[in-house]
Amino acid sequence: MGLNKKSVDDINVKGKRVLVRCDFNVPLKNGEITDETRITAALPTIQKLLNDGGKVILCSHLGKVKNGPNEGESLAPVAKRLSEKLGKEVHFVADYNVTGEAATKAVEAMKEGDVVLLQNTRFRGAEETKNGEAFSKELADLADDYVCDAFGSSHRAHASVAGVTKFISEKGGSNVVGYLMQKEINFLGNAVENPVRPFVAILGGAKVADKLNVISNLLEKCDTLIIGGGMAYTFLKAQGYEIGKSLVDDSKLDYCKEMMEKAEKLGKKLLLPVDSVTITEFPNPIDAPVEVEVYDVTNMPADREGCDIGPKTAEMFAEAVKSAKTVVWNGPMGVFENPTLAAGTIAVAKALAETEATTIIGGGDSAAAVNQLGFGDKMSHISTGGGASLEFLEGKELPGVVAADDK
Repeated sequence: MGLNKKSVDDINVKGKRVLVRCDFNVPLKNGEITDETRITAALPTIQKLLNDGGKVILCSHLGKVKNGPNEGESLAPVAKRLSEKLGKEVHFVADYNVTGEAATKAVEAMKEGDVVLLQNTRFRGAEETKNGEAFSKELADLADDYVCDAFGSSHRAHASVAGVTKFISEKGGSNVVGYLMQKEINFLGNAVENPVRPFVAILGGAKVADKLNVISNLLEKCDTLIIGGGMAYTFLKAQGYEIGKSLVDDSKLDYCKEMMEKAEKLGKKLLLPVDSVTITEFPNPIDAPVEVEVYDVTNMPADREGCDIGPKTAEMFAEAVKSAKTVVWNGPMGVFENPTLAAGTIAVAKALAETEATTIIGGGDSAAAVNQLGFGDKMSHISTGGGASLEFLEGKELPGVVAADDK
């Protein structure tokens, strides 16, 4: 899935109204933004459009908005932070209707180089449903061209992600991707479709079910597939080992056997843990001190739970990464939120930081782990979209990408 899509470099926006779908789904605590990575990631595209004389209208969702519009999920804090970062006022339209009269007036009053931020798109309710047609059209009515730069939402066919493009096209406007989308697709797309080999993929996290298609797709693409985290125990049980009280998905044992057979048939290396860091009781709170014992996977006691890869496994995984030229990593190796159970994830992050390979971190928990552990700046690319990068690694087409105009 290469990127043969038009980008912000392919359009002339001077004097035009440009609607940009960003990913401003930032974490908030008492109305304050606690991590502004996503705001920073949106700046190059916004800056480019402003420099070219566009009238820039920004939109995004924030949070899940379960109980209708509320001030706790308003984009007001984002507008404030964006104004500081851009060094100019970002006019925030606080209207819960998102595209109502207040938005129309604000856009009408815009001059070249102005920025307007609309309210949380999910306040409309229709954003996530199939009947978002009216909302899609209202968004398109505000603009001449559309830019999708929200990779983290690009796997959803929402009104502000994909729906709007139909109406922009109808009025003769362009639908293009921003710099962040371009970067994500170039890194992830090249890694999966055209990797420099050896290509090593590392999958972790809790559930096998979340990564069924990813495992199968990556086995066809990579040279070595490493499996750690909670999902490894279902594979170990499928091999006939005692896994004690460790996480397991008994309904996926046959699938795990199939995948091990598939790896063998394709001549791919499938690496599973050889030892495990075990506990008797899960820590509460999650970062509380905890007593651990390390066991080989061949003799794990029935009354203990595996919560991290052991030192022999960490060494084996690190060794496999050393000679790689491309590495994709999605999902931690254990309960990394606990300092005692983070050693496996740290070891893998450290191995990636020290390799010469192109290293791509697939969003979600692995991105959080790499950043928290201080290895973020050592990676070639950290994806801003957990769900989107997973679907990409599965080989699925993303609606937000498909909807952009072809070159």
